[in-house]
Amino acid sequence: MPPLLVLSNAGAGSADAGVLGALLAALREGAEVRSAPMGDPSELDGLLAEYPGHRPVAVGGDGTLHLLVAALHARGELADHVLGLVPMGTGNDVARTLAIPVDPVEAAGVVLRGRPRALDLLTDDTGAVVVNAVHLGVGAQASQDGTPLKPVLGRTAYRVGAVLAGLRSRGWKLEIVVDGAIVADGRRRVLQVAICNGRTIGGGTPLTPDAVPDDGLADVLVSTATGPLSRLRYAWLLPHGRHLEHPAVVVVRGRDVRVSGPATPVNCDGELGEPVRRRRWTVHPGAWRITVP
Repeated sequence: MPPLLVLSNAGAGSADAGVLGALLAALREGAEVRSAPMGDPSELDGLLAEYPGHRPVAVGGDGTLHLLVAALHARGELADHVLGLVPMGTGNDVARTLAIPVDPVEAAGVVLRGRPRALDLLTDDTGAVVVNAVHLGVGAQASQDGTPLKPVLGRTAYRVGAVLAGLRSRGWKLEIVVDGAIVADGRRRVLQVAICNGRTIGGGTPLTPDAVPDDGLADVLVSTATGPLSRLRYAWLLPHGRHLEHPAVVVVRGRDVRVSGPATPVNCDGELGEPVRRRRWTVHPGAWRITVP
């Protein structure tokens, strides 16, 4: 077992600090450990350069893992490491797909004794990476509408944002092409399009419940449920994973996905980005590795 570089949030509260202490103690039973709390994501590249022989372990949610994968990808070192993940975020959707325990000490056991699994990676034409999922449309709009409410409502803010977005959104006229085949021609409004490697978003919403993160393909969901009743039915079915029964929902699989149209809200691995008009995503099979049970 190589030495571990445990990357965590330096701003964690006292309760999280106690959990981190227990986690580090569990990891030190099987490996040399260097703990590296980060005050800012910009510190990550320097830490990776300072400890090149260490195996990186992300302690946090999908955003933390995304930052680590992106940094290693930019350094050309992603294929050189088997990453570890201790899910301590709010969503933990990558961990859900990979059955990594949410209990930190149990997750430490997976880091030490789990098996490496090669996973696919998505990159877009700006060089950005997608570890779990990127989605455009009403879901990203919900995040955008809910963000100002988070200081007051906490996690409930996303649900309120989803209601607001669902009531207001008329959809976007998007052209969507997967492996050269037209899925949406830009004439009909699209409520949501998602390009997924994992199965869930937003802390367990089963957006693409049949996705396999190492099959070399992205699951691409397109919903054209833009009418008032159609939107309501889509919103009702989605949390239960039954939205694939909706006649206005289609899922296709592919390696090359192109989306173009008016500026559309976008959310990548749980983080909002600037609205996009044109973007292309490519699947890179088996591009990175992580320990799983």
